Amino acid sequence: MNTGPSETFVRPVEALGRISLDVVESLGRFGLFLGQAAVWTFVPPFKVLQLLQRIHFIGFRSLSVIILTGAFTGMVLGLQVFLTLSRFGSEAFLGPAVALSLIRELGPVLAALMVTGRAGSALTAEIGIMRITEQIDALTVMALNPMRYLIVPVIVAGLITFPLMTAIFDVVGIFGGYLVGVRLLGLSEGTYFGEMQTFVDMADIWVGFWKSLCFGVVVTWVCAYKGYYTGHGAEGVSRATTEAVVLSSVLILVWDYFLGSVLP
Repeated sequence: MNTGPSETFVRPVEALGRISLDVVESLGRFGLFLGQAAVWTFVPPFKVLQLLQRIHFIGFRSLSVIILTGAFTGMVLGLQVFLTLSRFGSEAFLGPAVALSLIRELGPVLAALMVTGRAGSALTAEIGIMRITEQIDALTVMALNPMRYLIVPVIVAGLITFPLMTAIFDVVGIFGGYLVGVRLLGLSEGTYFGEMQTFVDMADIWVGFWKSLCFGVVVTWVCAYKGYYTGHGAEGVSRATTEAVVLSSVLILVWDYFLGSVLP
């Protein structure tokens, strides 16, 4: 049966409206999830043992990948910046260039991406498996609030561990640039650290700190949400894990640009 021109026009509009409603509903659930977690954070008693376990899970177990990535990021950055500055006779500014790049941008972003890939995916899968095996429902039956017991320690651990991981990444990266610039390419050690001390101030450190703090909330929020509302079966868990990592990575980059344009 042929469709009239009005029906042909209405169908795309209907599909667009359905998609818009789904997006608004998802954003509402995201916001409500974070709001509930924020409220339960200040309701005693606080689950200290779960918090320590999450700090160990998110932070300590990510140390190896953070140190390795930070070292080679600093070494590559030191090499490329030195080659660029040497064209203008400004090799003395290698230290500030490496430090500012790591502290303001690369440190928070790359550390967050690495922790997302290592801990965020595992976190989503763990909570997702608890959902499909009805362990979360069992917590509710035992009068244990799942939000307080599972989600709040994860988000608080993200607030604690992400700035620390970023600081370690920055320090290791700066010394990686030192190895290349000073030990390999012959730049003066005093010049490398002296110019860095001249041009890097606390405002730059605060920019990196606020970025890492925001990334800690974003990554743990998204990964916990995707795991908490995962679909049925192994396919649902795998889909939720993939969506959590992709969405967290995209939000890290988007939020990094926003903070970079707002913070001094």
